[in-house]
Amino acid sequence: VQLQASGGGLVETGGSLKLSCTQASGRIFSSAVMAWFRQAPGKEREFVALTRWSRDSTLYAGSVKGRFTISRDSARNTVYLQMNTLKPDDTAVYYCARGIQWSMQSSEYNFWGQGTLVTVSS
Repeated sequence: VQLQASGGGLVETGGSLKLSCTQASGRIFSSAVMAWFRQAPGKEREFVALTRWSRDSTLYAGSVKGRFTISRDSARNTVYLQMNTLKPDDTAVYYCARGIQWSMQSSEYNFWGQGTLVTVSS
Protein backbone atom coordinates (compact mmCIF):
# COMPACT_ATOMS: atom_id res chain seq x y z
CA VAL A 1 0.00 0.00 0.00
CA GLN A 2 1.42 3.35 -1.02
CA LEU A 3 -0.06 6.60 0.23
CA GLN A 4 0.90 9.87 -1.41
CA ALA A 5 0.21 13.09 0.47
CA SER A 6 0.34 16.52 -1.10
CA GLY A 7 -1.00 20.04 -0.81
CA GLY A 8 1.11 21.52 1.95
CA GLY A 9 2.64 24.95 1.76
CA LEU A 10 3.03 28.35 3.37
CA VAL A 11 -0.10 30.27 4.31
CA GLU A 12 -0.89 33.27 6.47
CA THR A 13 -2.90 33.10 9.66
CA GLY A 14 -6.57 32.80 8.80
CA GLY A 15 -5.88 31.24 5.42
CA SER A 16 -6.84 27.87 3.99
CA LEU A 17 -5.17 24.84 2.48
CA LYS A 18 -6.45 21.55 1.16
CA LEU A 19 -4.37 18.43 1.59
CA SER A 20 -4.78 15.31 -0.51
CA CYS A 21 -3.84 11.72 0.19
CA THR A 22 -4.07 9.23 -2.66
CA GLN A 23 -3.72 5.51 -2.25
CA ALA A 24 -1.57 4.84 -5.26
CA SER A 25 -1.27 1.10 -4.86
CA GLY A 26 -2.79 -1.79 -2.97
CA ARG A 27 -6.34 -2.91 -2.60
CA ILE A 28 -8.96 -0.50 -1.35
CA PHE A 29 -10.94 -1.97 1.54
CA SER A 30 -14.24 -0.23 2.09
CA SER A 31 -13.89 -0.78 5.83
CA ALA A 32 -10.45 0.81 6.01
CA VAL A 33 -10.03 3.87 8.17
CA MET A 34 -8.18 6.83 6.69
CA ALA A 35 -6.71 9.40 9.01
CA TRP A 36 -4.63 12.51 9.15
CA PHE A 37 -2.02 13.09 11.82
CA ARG A 38 0.43 15.91 12.27
CA GLN A 39 3.76 16.44 13.95
CA ALA A 40 5.06 19.85 14.91
CA PRO A 41 8.77 20.45 15.52
CA GLY A 42 9.80 19.04 18.86
CA LYS A 43 6.41 17.51 19.54
CA GLU A 44 4.88 14.08 19.27
CA ARG A 45 2.67 13.07 16.39
CA GLU A 46 -0.96 13.88 17.11
CA PHE A 47 -4.29 12.87 15.67
CA VAL A 48 -6.15 15.34 13.47
CA ALA A 49 -9.10 13.63 11.77
CA LEU A 50 -10.32 10.32 10.40
CA THR A 51 -13.00 8.79 8.21
CA ARG A 52 -13.83 5.51 6.48
CA TRP A 53 -13.97 4.80 2.76
CA SER A 54 -17.41 3.29 3.09
CA ARG A 55 -19.17 5.78 5.35
CA ASP A 56 -19.55 9.46 5.95
CA SER A 57 -18.59 9.07 9.60
CA THR A 58 -15.83 11.39 10.74
CA LEU A 59 -13.92 12.17 13.92
CA TYR A 60 -11.86 15.24 14.70
CA ALA A 61 -9.41 16.37 17.30
CA GLY A 62 -10.84 19.09 19.47
CA SER A 63 -8.20 21.55 18.33
CA VAL A 64 -9.35 21.40 14.69
CA LYS A 65 -13.07 20.69 15.00
CA GLY A 66 -15.08 23.30 13.16
CA ARG A 67 -12.07 24.43 11.13
CA PHE A 68 -10.93 21.26 9.34
CA THR A 69 -13.01 18.91 7.21
CA ILE A 70 -12.01 15.41 6.15
CA SER A 71 -13.63 13.94 3.08
CA ARG A 72 -13.01 11.19 0.55
CA ASP A 73 -13.45 10.52 -3.12
CA SER A 74 -13.60 6.77 -3.57
CA ALA A 75 -13.46 7.04 -7.36
CA ARG A 76 -10.08 8.74 -7.04
CA ASN A 77 -8.87 6.71 -4.05
CA THR A 78 -8.21 10.03 -2.40
CA VAL A 79 -8.86 11.48 1.03
CA TYR A 80 -8.81 15.22 1.58
CA LEU A 81 -8.27 17.51 4.53
CA GLN A 82 -9.71 20.96 4.02
CA MET A 83 -8.11 23.30 6.53
CA ASN A 84 -9.67 26.70 7.17
CA THR A 85 -8.94 29.52 9.59
CA LEU A 86 -5.40 28.26 9.99
CA LYS A 87 -3.37 29.29 13.00
CA PRO A 88 0.40 29.27 13.65
CA ASP A 89 -0.20 26.31 16.01
CA ASP A 90 -1.33 24.30 12.98
CA THR A 91 2.22 24.41 11.61
CA ALA A 92 3.39 20.82 11.27
CA VAL A 93 4.15 18.00 8.90
CA TYR A 94 0.84 16.38 8.06
CA TYR A 95 0.69 12.63 7.47
CA CYS A 96 -2.09 10.50 6.09
CA ALA A 97 -2.45 6.95 7.30
CA ARG A 98 -4.53 3.86 6.74
CA GLY A 99 -5.69 1.43 9.35
CA ILE A 100 -8.53 -0.86 10.39
CA GLN A 101 -9.55 0.36 13.80
CA TRP A 102 -11.58 3.51 14.38
CA SER A 103 -8.83 5.01 16.47
CA MET A 104 -6.99 8.22 17.26
CA GLN A 105 -3.87 6.27 18.17
CA SER A 106 -1.11 6.37 15.59
CA SER A 107 -0.01 2.87 16.58
CA GLU A 108 -3.25 1.48 15.08
CA TYR A 109 -2.27 2.57 11.57
CA ASN A 110 -0.23 0.27 9.35
CA PHE A 111 0.44 2.43 6.32
CA TRP A 112 1.66 6.00 6.17
CA GLY A 113 2.21 8.64 3.56
CA GLN A 114 5.44 10.60 3.35
CA GLY A 115 4.11 13.76 4.98
CA THR A 116 3.50 17.23 3.65
CA LEU A 117 4.64 20.39 5.42
CA VAL A 118 2.13 23.06 6.39
CA THR A 119 3.53 26.36 7.65
CA VAL A 120 1.23 29.06 8.98
CA SER A 121 2.84 32.44 9.37
CA SER A 122 1.73 34.88 12.04
